[in-house]
Amino acid sequence: MADVREVNLGLDFCLRIGEVLLSSGAGAADVTATMQTLAYHLGLREADIDVTFTSLSMSWQQGPEEVPLHATRLVRQRVIDYEHLTRVDHLIRAVLRDEVTLKEARASLARITSSGHDRPRWAITLAWGLMCAGVAIQLGGGPVVVALAFLASAVIDRLQLQISRRRMPSFYQQVAGGGVATLIALAAASTPLDVDVSLVVTANIVMLLAGIGFMGALQDALTGFYITATARLTEAMLATAGIIGGVSGGLSLAGAFGVEIPQLDPGAADLQSVSMLAVGSALCAGAFAYASYAPKRILLPIAVIAAIAIGISQSVEFPGIGRTWSVAMAALFVGLVSYTVAGRMRVPPLVVVVSAVVPMLPGLSIYRGLTLLAEGGAYTSAGLLAMVTAASVAIALSSGVILGEYVAQPLKREARKVESRLSGPRLVGASRTMARSRRRSRGGS
Repeated sequence: MADVREVNLGLDFCLRIGEVLLSSGAGAADVTATMQTLAYHLGLREADIDVTFTSLSMSWQQGPEEVPLHATRLVRQRVIDYEHLTRVDHLIRAVLRDEVTLKEARASLARITSSGHDRPRWAITLAWGLMCAGVAIQLGGGPVVVALAFLASAVIDRLQLQISRRRMPSFYQQVAGGGVATLIALAAASTPLDVDVSLVVTANIVMLLAGIGFMGALQDALTGFYITATARLTEAMLATAGIIGGVSGGLSLAGAFGVEIPQLDPGAADLQSVSMLAVGSALCAGAFAYASYAPKRILLPIAVIAAIAIGISQSVEFPGIGRTWSVAMAALFVGLVSYTVAGRMRVPPLVVVVSAVVPMLPGLSIYRGLTLLAEGGAYTSAGLLAMVTAASVAIALSSGVILGEYVAQPLKREARKVESRLSGPRLVGASRTMARSRRRSRGGS
């Protein structure tokens, strides 16, 4: 790639691939390793890549006496889109197998990022409703709570869609969602129906909770990307603070209109039997994957893995083992099976991992801890304990999944040489070893 124009096209292609991966929830280590692999394959040996929360940069110098070329790209939006992520993952593998040229790959990438989806937007709204209904089942809610969770989550999704179209920051979307969840719960409680307001509020706001962002932040920290981890953690905490503001605003509005407010204990959960937990977890994980545009062929495996994982966490916890270790063992199981299942279903392991651990995310503990800390006084110690519990569970989830991927997906010696900054197992993208490249070149000659 001595031609400057070809070099610029290669840099731009790698950056655009990295942008799609990063905006779809991939870890900074995966994004860096994928860009390094593509650059190596395109002839840009020893390219320098830097990934942060909002930008990607890449530079390459042909020789000590040559002028280095540098390019950057900003990540302007963050939407979990597993359909685009899967199609980009397939494109990466096609490039590494020399099935497409750089020009064809750039055209394919443009089609992927500019095309829509095959499922209507109302189906995504229903999927979010089913996800929260699954959470309500996990929490032990009855038919009324499950129905209210479904209805409220659908209303919240449509409201957030309208707010996002006006390009308002996500913090205000969280505030609006928390307020709507609280008002719907209080409206149901003012009727003759026997409704547990705490369960309704908890089930309704799960789709708003920042547990996924919190786990992603810890994954980046474990793989050595501390700046990105700090930024993701800040975003997660700010989003959770928006939920608290929305819930408190809904309570204040109801009190101003003279609505009787029953005892509210956000985050409280009366977990039922393992069988009901498994059903709720399967519904929650499968619906989340569908709402995130995951390919339909992977929905059933994700639901089965989530149900087995929640069963492992509960059965291990019964003999007296702490929740943190039980969740870590369940996450280890998810990491072990996700690589094989994802390979058979032709999707990135990230799609399976994130969706399967959604029912175990510590978002409720984070929300409960921040709520108690906001109360102050005698609630401070309980709030700190809840936050420590949430952090320990999130670390257990992240470390368990990564350890499982390490065992199931051992890195090859040649891949480590090519991808010097790869600090963990690959959850998205493909590696091209030097040995395979040499065998292909000898066979072609």
